[in-house]
Amino acid sequence: MRRQFKDEVMSGHIVRMMVTPDALAAKIAASEGAQAVFSAGYATSASALAMPDRGITDFGISLERCRQIINAVDIPVFADADTGYGDLDNIKRTVENYEAIGAAGMFIEDQVWPKRCGHMDGKKVEPVEVLEAKIKAAKAARKHDNFLIMSRTDARAVYGLDNAIARSKRYQAAGADLIFIEAPQSVAELKKIHEAFPKTPLMANMIEDGKTPLTRTEDLERLGFNIVVHPTAMTYAQAFAEKTLIETLRRDGTTKAYKNHMITFPKFNEFVGLDKVNARDASYSPEKMRAEYMS
Repeated sequence: MRRQFKDEVMSGHIVRMMVTPDALAAKIAASEGAQAVFSAGYATSASALAMPDRGITDFGISLERCRQIINAVDIPVFADADTGYGDLDNIKRTVENYEAIGAAGMFIEDQVWPKRCGHMDGKKVEPVEVLEAKIKAAKAARKHDNFLIMSRTDARAVYGLDNAIARSKRYQAAGADLIFIEAPQSVAELKKIHEAFPKTPLMANMIEDGKTPLTRTEDLERLGFNIVVHPTAMTYAQAFAEKTLIETLRRDGTTKAYKNHMITFPKFNEFVGLDKVNARDASYSPEKMRAEYMS
């Protein structure tokens, strides 16, 4: 999966990644042809804790959610590792653990902890030397070159785009394989980012109602981006659907009027693999094992 993801990123064609809040969402994305999925902090904070992306979700929760997603799909899974969860020894532990569970790579960022969603106001960033050291430690800790390390800077909101680009160049020199400048505020800024990194894989973040204008995948590819991620779409769609369902049930006393917006009982059981579980059960039933023993 790591090699597959690296090859896709380096292919010259943009990789579309959905952030999936849980294993079921990841399985749905994979079944609809997703090239890769992303296990990220905003969605994990919402789905695991029903809380905002404000540094509340810790290393253990994030790692476990990523592991669940990886186990549910057969496509690459990239990981959001926030600030790395501590000092350089923690960076080593973070890399080793995400690599061990099968992640295709991870990003680490330069926000001051407790961090917050990159499109929220009030962010603070560390001195550039902090993430430089973390990237070097991350590169030293990984066991496979195919485990990609992405640098993320949130400096655009604090010091402006030029500072974010300058920081990212230092992160690249420290060993970052991929570059992510969070929350550019126009298509012109997206273009300027590519001009600063014409040969380095770049990621664009498309969040509904965020700081960056929603831009078509094809246009981002023409602008020179290698990855586009949709970090909130599935979380927002889930919340909207569930809220509407509850409103319908409260109004009507039944879910009947909402059934056209729901998968059916048989189709859902088929999708999550009930037939395979039943078949496995049957193959190891006492009767079958006894018959095999007697034969």
